[in-house]
Amino acid sequence: MIKDIIDKQVFELKKLWANKRQLTFQVLNLAMIVFSALMIWKGLMFVTKSESPVVVVLSGSMEPAFQRGDILFLNNAKHQVFVGDVVVFKIKDRDIPIVHRILKVHTDADSGEVELLTKGDNNRVDDRGLYAPGQLWLKREDILGKAVGTLRYVGMVTIALNDYPVLKYVLVGMMGLFVLTNKEG
Repeated sequence: MIKDIIDKQVFELKKLWANKRQLTFQVLNLAMIVFSALMIWKGLMFVTKSESPVVVVLSGSMEPAFQRGDILFLNNAKHQVFVGDVVVFKIKDRDIPIVHRILKVHTDADSGEVELLTKGDNNRVDDRGLYAPGQLWLKREDILGKAVGTLRYVGMVTIALNDYPVLKYVLVGMMGLFVLTNKEG
């Protein structure tokens, strides 16, 4: 069965390579799909005012509220945050954002700036040990967004693709191959 699918795809690729006009059409079709996805992502960034409007929960630190592999939808349009809000924040010099709940909201007496302290629901202590050295509070600018929705366990695919990078390239290659060899109509 799989061999038949592979043989069919190879045959379609050879046919496509011989017909340069059809090949150009299919390459443009693939490019249109990629650029459409990028436009949707940029549109979500604009609407939510978040550099990352969708994130995957990577650890169990927020259980039972969120499980590893849950997808969270973020919104950063409202500036005000409250104790109990689940936020995603980024620490300076770290690549991976963190999903935790706001434990305390503090207004700095000198600057009037709002400062936040966070903690994972499943963690025993607050996040000061995770913050940058010497940082005791998060600034509002550190917040990527507030969680406004979730899809349970759908993000496990993302986790698997990050754990096994070869799988990511195989899947992307296969999707590109199927788009190239697919005939419309």
